[in-house]
Amino acid sequence: MLTKDISCALLAEPHHSLAEGTRILLATLFDTVVMVADEGSLIEAAERVRPGLVVVDLLLAKKNLAALTSRIHEASPESKVIVLSVHDEAAVVRAVIDAGADGFVVKRAIGTELIAAVTTVLRGERYGPSSR
Repeated sequence: MLTKDISCALLAEPHHSLAEGTRILLATLFDTVVMVADEGSLIEAAERVRPGLVVVDLLLAKKNLAALTSRIHEASPESKVIVLSVHDEAAVVRAVIDAGADGFVVKRAIGTELIAAVTTVLRGERYGPSSR
């Protein structure tokens, strides 16, 4: 567990095998990891559990990440948001940060970067390719 106040993470990942591996990593830091696979379930779970962290696949944004990030923060204002994507182009990373996410991790680097990203954003700092 990270702190008494940040004991729950919410993982929104539609790909089951990737979701399970990511959940295992998050479980090393959080008492509870709630998993969902679609945008509607993501917002519902964010309202219900008020997680300290939301990790969300960029695909769930359906081309409007700013709107999704805004909905997450409306549902759970204190949550930090890390976006996962297969794309690591500078324009994608900038769009993620501009949309209000606190961090970005390319999917191929989840095993080596997710823990660092989580600890960085929970300290109140941004995490992405240019922050390392």
